Amino acid sequence: MSEVRTRGFEQIISWQKARELNKNIYGITLKSNFNKDFALRDQIRRASISITSNIAEGYDRKSTKEFIYFLNIAQASCYEVRSQLYLSMDISYITKKEFEELFDLCEEISKTIFGLIKHLKTKSDI
Repeated sequence: MSEVRTRGFEQIISWQKARELNKNIYGITLKSNFNKDFALRDQIRRASISITSNIAEGYDRKSTKEFIYFLNIAQASCYEVRSQLYLSMDISYITKKEFEELFDLCEEISKTIFGLIKHLKTKSDI
């Protein structure tokens, strides 16, 4: 990805990795079989976009509690993508290798979101 100046939420590792996931999800869903399955294609794209969007939205909230709320939504969306990846592999829209790469990226995003939530709770005694 091209480098741009980061100022706010763009500095968050979870957001950066989720941005990478968005790009990869769009790439795989452009394939012919996947691209014709409008429901699954659109749902996995929306779930992926939800991760970056909720991290960004939560970052600008007035309180740590609100930020954590949006991080939890981002985390849930990450799990949704993981579930849809299983279906995508089961119906041969993606290969096992593609599944593993995307699944691993989802796991990495989940772990970094969890770590950020834990850090924020500790920092603010929530």
